[in-house]
Amino acid sequence: MRPISSLLFLAILPAVPLAAQAVPALDRAEMDTTVRPGDNFYQFVNGGWLARTEIPADRGSYGSFNMADERVQPRLRALVKDAVDGDAKAGSDQRKIADAYTAYLDQDAIDRRGLAPLQADLAAIGKIRGRTSLARYIGGTLRADVDVLNDGDLDTDHLFGLYLERDFAVPAKYAGVLMQGGLMLPDRAYYLDSTTAGTALLGKYHEHVSRMLTLAGVANADAMATGVLALETRLAATHMDRTETWEPKNGTHRWAQRDFIRLAPGLDWPRFFSAAGMSTVDTLIAWQPDAIAGLSALAATEPLAAWRALFTYHAIERRANVLPRPIEAESFAFFGTTLGGVAVQRPRADRAIATTSAALGFAVGRLYVERYFPASDKARAEKMVADIIAAFDRRIQTIDWMAPATKAEARRKLQTLRVSVGYPDVWPTYADLRIDRGDAYGNAERVEARDFRSAVARIGRPVDRAEWAMVPQQVNAVNLPAMNAMNFPAAILQPPFFDGMRPDVMNYGAMGAVIGHEISHSFDNLGATFDADGRLRNWWTPDDLTRFNTQADRLAAQYDAYRPFPDLAVNGKLTLAEDLADLAGLSAAYDAYRASLGGAEAPTVAGWTGDQQFFISFAEAWRSKMREASLRGRIRTDGHAPPQYRALTVRNLDPWYAAFGVQPNDTLYLTPDLRVRIW
Repeated sequence: MRPISSLLFLAILPAVPLAAQAVPALDRAEMDTTVRPGDNFYQFVNGGWLARTEIPADRGSYGSFNMADERVQPRLRALVKDAVDGDAKAGSDQRKIADAYTAYLDQDAIDRRGLAPLQADLAAIGKIRGRTSLARYIGGTLRADVDVLNDGDLDTDHLFGLYLERDFAVPAKYAGVLMQGGLMLPDRAYYLDSTTAGTALLGKYHEHVSRMLTLAGVANADAMATGVLALETRLAATHMDRTETWEPKNGTHRWAQRDFIRLAPGLDWPRFFSAAGMSTVDTLIAWQPDAIAGLSALAATEPLAAWRALFTYHAIERRANVLPRPIEAESFAFFGTTLGGVAVQRPRADRAIATTSAALGFAVGRLYVERYFPASDKARAEKMVADIIAAFDRRIQTIDWMAPATKAEARRKLQTLRVSVGYPDVWPTYADLRIDRGDAYGNAERVEARDFRSAVARIGRPVDRAEWAMVPQQVNAVNLPAMNAMNFPAAILQPPFFDGMRPDVMNYGAMGAVIGHEISHSFDNLGATFDADGRLRNWWTPDDLTRFNTQADRLAAQYDAYRPFPDLAVNGKLTLAEDLADLAGLSAAYDAYRASLGGAEAPTVAGWTGDQQFFISFAEAWRSKMREASLRGRIRTDGHAPPQYRALTVRNLDPWYAAFGVQPNDTLYLTPDLRVRIW
């Protein structure tokens, strides 16, 4: 997992009046109408925007999600400013927001404290003098920091990570999931890349590790950096491939604590669990069992000095953003510039907002929706969700290749789907979290420790399907397949995805496709393996499952053919779940839009028919530019295809061909038998 300082790449442009931020729909100046829609639909819709738009220097990419976030950020700044300027009582959420922001913002105070906050961690690392103390340290630093929802990371820079999930075998209860970790680069592939470019990058990483250790006053920094890279490479070799990691079957490896001793020998597991405060947790899910066994074996064989070097570097890197300026600058120079292609770091005030929003997400989110998310927006979005669910249900009923028994199971799953729009019904509190106005480092430590304690405390307890996985101010949406639940945060329900001032057909094409996408995740190659109760179970007839997998394989092959660079193609298997959701979601959103007209045609706007408006709005929602380094990293590690290819989902829908007169000699044309049709 990348350190926090490099995760916050999203930069914020100077605030402008919200009225000036209106996103024009169907603006021909944003298009390139010299291109035939059937040759390159993404360029046809977005060519003008692509030509005139420069990626800001402090970003790795820029697109529709950033545009929506640019409306959010001035609002968050206003909310935080009010908290800072107010007289909220000590211990209140508003005071914690103010103090967290103030502590992070005060770089001068961080510089004055120097390396003092780091000393306790370094002292604990220095006490690793045997395999028993090694196990205690690894267990004592176990954290619930596996960021599955936000950036797809399924591992952590801690040797192991803990993730809370619905128990696939006992869906009424939560299970703790232990996952692979120990890497600071984004994925195992970076360490195992023997190409010239891969070797060169590892050389730069070695130099970076050495500089970080030097800045922290560590002796023999260069030799230690060599050891760090060597050990991380050995750890990477044990890791499960990212594509395999997404397989739901990994959730079936239920290990009691005694099983860890038998199946993953090497680490002193009893002392690990004791140090983690998990002695009473009887069973965990070993998500990547071979990797866990491999990591455990290395704990028994690698020299203790190598482990101390690794943990020392990781402790510095993990907290670089709350350590003195030279350390933070070096961290950004590698993870931001070398790895991400970003030339300039975001202003600290913007990063302070982002860090505060991450630490106290629902406290900030509650203020956000109270001021900026009216009940009318929630009601409109909920109606659109209901329309698209109904459209999806009609599609299930009319599928000609699916047996009645499979249809019944699919419809039951759809009927029991829990959809939450805007914000949670019950707001989480932060009464147990201490925030210190003068201790940015300690705040970061306490936030992580609190999240971990919360996760451990809920293992084995009843599942709350109303619980939110995203905060309201997040421009995103999520389907939780094991929960059979979805969250649509308030912040995504705005331009360019949703706008109450434009015709409904455009909202169906943009936000409707997003809603349909999340609904469809319940039926993608991952979601379709869970039944309505959240149990990992095959509810398909053998013939139906074969047909489903055949179509899914065809879609994966379609994406395998997209090659943004001569030496790098999209991995259709890695992106399959998202690609299936895009396809089914767009199809359901189209049906819902047509049904909303009651048999009539949508009015023509700016010369575009209703169907053209729908598909153009969809492609506009995927408007994006990415730096080469960011795009390469995304293709290697992200389960989402690059936006320019997600917009090409349209080539599988018959109405798109009719809307734009796409012909057999057009580049994107697929014969009807090659168009992927599933839901």
